[in-house]
Amino acid sequence: MSATDSDTLIHDPRGGLERLREIMRRLRDPETGCPWDIAQDFASIAPYTVEEAHEVADAIARGDWAALEGELGDLLLQVVYHAQMAEEAGHFDLDAVIGAICDKMVARHPHVFGAESRDKTAAQQSRDWEAIKAAERAERAQAGALDDVALGLPALMRAVKLQKRAARVGFDWPDAGAVLDKIAEETAELVEARDSLGPRETEEEFGDLMFVMANLARHLGVDPEAALRGANAKFTRRFRAVEAALAGEGRRPEDSDLAEMDRLWDAAKAAERAER
Repeated sequence: MSATDSDTLIHDPRGGLERLREIMRRLRDPETGCPWDIAQDFASIAPYTVEEAHEVADAIARGDWAALEGELGDLLLQVVYHAQMAEEAGHFDLDAVIGAICDKMVARHPHVFGAESRDKTAAQQSRDWEAIKAAERAERAQAGALDDVALGLPALMRAVKLQKRAARVGFDWPDAGAVLDKIAEETAELVEARDSLGPRETEEEFGDLMFVMANLARHLGVDPEAALRGANAKFTRRFRAVEAALAGEGRRPEDSDLAEMDRLWDAAKAAERAER
């Protein structure tokens, strides 16, 4: 593409995906691009990719659709960035990325794009999806049930995925009651580690307890990430109410004590319940 054509495309508001690809190509140009963008590699960009995915989820959780538009653009930029670096290294390009996901979607939906019947429930489709994925793993010589659970996932999300994979081959508790019993056992072991062992053992037992808590969420049909985000939001609301109550008297939390803040917390909690 000539320099004139490149400039025309870059400044074309209707240029779409090709405009974004050209912008990224120019940013990465070793002679005329941006020094910061040129210096990046897959590893340095990966944290931004994860961060942008979380910001997409945050906009959805807040119902902020204007923000979601922007966050999806930021996430798309990450895909284009990685694809541009891959093309420069001779691995693949964005067209290959798009082609691969298109092929995967067609292959995993034979009831839409093939001859299979659409007369099935969402639950049955989920089971069929997992069966197709298992066959794909077998073709890649991934024999273990846990082989392709990504290491880079948030720890809580990865715990649930590991447990789901193990459950598919029968390694699972029969019901939530059994998991609750295990939680009591792990809690006792955590207390023992705190009281009688050292920091390393305490951390290990705490991890075990969190892992079992994630398993309980799975058995209860609860998304633990969403549940924790909700708890974070609730804590933030109520603590801000405590701060506001103290500010009304010209004070800050550090000018109060735990007993008073507990009372203000309970008042904020009661006010929330009264509004429901």
